[in-house]
Amino acid sequence: MDVKATVQKLIAAPSCCPEAKAAGEAYLAAYGTPKQAEAAKALIAELKEDVCNIDGFIGFTASDAGRKIFGDKAGAMNEAGKKAKEAGGKYCLCDACQAGGELLDHEGEL
Repeated sequence: MDVKATVQKLIAAPSCCPEAKAAGEAYLAAYGTPKQAEAAKALIAELKEDVCNIDGFIGFTASDAGRKIFGDKAGAMNEAGKKAKEAGGKYCLCDACQAGGELLDHEGEL
């Protein structure tokens, strides 16, 4: 995995929350310096709070709140989440959670 590219994907994702974006930017700024390990710890801690698992995604897309946000697309998103889970997917299907989940799966490389 290309850690820097994955962090860049995370912070570029429209669904990335401001806190994860800030932690990702801080990590990239510290990359290759003595502060990298500290920034990696902070990034991982933030991702553990923010990244939604696939079951949470499926439940949200089936909820009233999910239907309010996603409208007519909620049902299709719910089905996509179920298919992703059947195929072994672990995380929400949004770009931020996909990149964040990849980083969590490879946190030892940060």
